[in-house]
Amino acid sequence: MRIVTYYSHLNGWEYLKVHMPTIWDEIVDAIESVNAGNLKTKISKEKSMKGRVLYSPKDMNASIGKRFSENGWAERRVSYWVTQDSELIKRTIPLPPDEQKKIIAEAGYKPIRSYNQTDYVKDKVAVEVQFGKYSFVAFDLFVKHLAFYVGDIIDVGVEILPMKELQSEMSSGPAYYEGELYNLIREGRGVPAVPLVLVGIAP
Repeated sequence: MRIVTYYSHLNGWEYLKVHMPTIWDEIVDAIESVNAGNLKTKISKEKSMKGRVLYSPKDMNASIGKRFSENGWAERRVSYWVTQDSELIKRTIPLPPDEQKKIIAEAGYKPIRSYNQTDYVKDKVAVEVQFGKYSFVAFDLFVKHLAFYVGDIIDVGVEILPMKELQSEMSSGPAYYEGELYNLIREGRGVPAVPLVLVGIAP
């Protein structure tokens, strides 16, 4: 696989190149280590593409993830407690999970446990490899990366997406770089308020 292009939001790429060049090198290595020819393994059952051999999102994810794991990247999960009362949410957001739960319960509400999870985190950089449905990308950018940034767990979020040329050789539905770049830029220069790098890859 190769990186075709990337987009730096709020100087995310510049931050990596200046402060963490080896981290960026590991991201490039994880992508370039994958032999795309071995990943065209999915036989389509969709009416419009029945019988076509397509790239397998599951196999692409696993191949890139294997290299990240070899280089010491690991899953990170952050738990927190939610409730129906907005004022309680505002009070408890900055607090540790145990305190969140206690305050919600003391106020007479039921604490509901929730969490955010990212597959690959290292040295305060989070990477999401996204070959799933287009709606997942917005969740990554506006919930996962943003929450980890606000919580001081990461300084930069990286989203790896297929270029249209790759996505067109996959099942229908996955997001693609060009479309998600448009969606990100449409939100304005400061939204979401987290440094990001959008990375477009292809065989």
